[in-house]
Amino acid sequence: MVAGDSGRPSSTVYLVQAIEHPLDAVVAVPGSKSIANRALVCAALADGVSTLRNVPGGDDTAAMLECIALLGAGVGVAADDETVVEIHGTAAELRPGPLTLPTRLAGTTSRFVTALCALGSGHYEIDGLPPLRARPMGPLHDALVSLGVAVQPAERWGHLPVTVGGLGMPGERGAAPVDGPRRVVSMPGDISSQYITALMLIAPYLPGGLRIELTTPLVSRPYVTITTQVMAIFGVTDVSVATTTIDVAPGRYVACSYAIEPDASSASYPLAAAALCGGRVSIPDLGAEAMQGDAAFADVLGAMGCTVSRDGRGTTVERHGALHGISINMADLSDLVPTLAVVAPFADSPTEITGVGFIRAKESDRLGDLVAELRQCGIDANELDDGLHINPGVTAGAAMQTHHDHRLAMAFAILGLRLPGVRVHDPNVVTKSWPAFWTMLESMRSER
Repeated sequence: MVAGDSGRPSSTVYLVQAIEHPLDAVVAVPGSKSIANRALVCAALADGVSTLRNVPGGDDTAAMLECIALLGAGVGVAADDETVVEIHGTAAELRPGPLTLPTRLAGTTSRFVTALCALGSGHYEIDGLPPLRARPMGPLHDALVSLGVAVQPAERWGHLPVTVGGLGMPGERGAAPVDGPRRVVSMPGDISSQYITALMLIAPYLPGGLRIELTTPLVSRPYVTITTQVMAIFGVTDVSVATTTIDVAPGRYVACSYAIEPDASSASYPLAAAALCGGRVSIPDLGAEAMQGDAAFADVLGAMGCTVSRDGRGTTVERHGALHGISINMADLSDLVPTLAVVAPFADSPTEITGVGFIRAKESDRLGDLVAELRQCGIDANELDDGLHINPGVTAGAAMQTHHDHRLAMAFAILGLRLPGVRVHDPNVVTKSWPAFWTMLESMRSER
């Protein structure tokens, strides 16, 4: 089965056809949804019109665009290029509640929007589809309550649906935030960085700004770094990230024109295909200056025996020899655990991944569910307290469930390029981040 013109499969199961020749492909990857969602929040709060280019498609971005529009930002998509979006900012004067904000299956969007609503006035209900309601939101809800925000769950604490009572923003449109003592909130650092980012994004508009005191070591630090860089692009530069504290001074976002770099997490799949099938794959515009920590995944493949080259034009991964197993702490590359897990069985020695126990609470249990599906293919994968141990060897392709998780679906698809017989169930789950993923997968088949 192949994808239709829309790039989406026409069935509930996608049979991946293995590739029997080395790859020679250039893959255009959509813009980073991590950067895009941060930029959309900043643009929505800014005073003026921002133009964002290379905005990715996918459910996460679509949910964010819908929510900021409901909150009063003007959203316009270019007629000739849907990756170009104009945002007419609100100057932090959000549309008052009551409003219902649908975040679909987007965990990032739901967390950012929940914090954003704290700056409004009235009541805002944030809700998503059933799988999202199962995902934890408690640390963010706790932090907002400590800041004086009213947070009321509809069913159970720390989960959607939830109603947020906004603090309201005093002052004239475009004026600086009201002075006052810096607010302080405590939060664990060894949980999803999305909670921390959600607070950082609204912090310039809190009287006196915000200090986040980390009660445990910070994981996913590269994502916090992305947040500080995007905030700086929109004019908020007084942000300090230390070992145990994050400080954000009062300020305002300034509208700007900004091109979003390709998504490094998405790039991991075609780059992993080069490692599995041999040959080379290049990703344009994701070069040495990439701000995303996940761009380091190419170096992980380099440690396994691939050749990696970067320049101003992009990143290329090549493999012409054997793959070797590695031991790696992936706390800073946690979204890419499934990608590495499908490469590891083809190495000549075991691979051990540590530091990622927290990914059990992603769209799926990205340790337990991943191990269960890999074993369907005869892969000797074992779950650790904080990661995975994978031994070399595979048996045969099998039917693989995606557990509502786009990253499992895309990783299993890449596995199928090397291992015949892989069938990916619920293939349309990839629309969360890369709607045209299956079209891209088929495009890599051509020998150039």
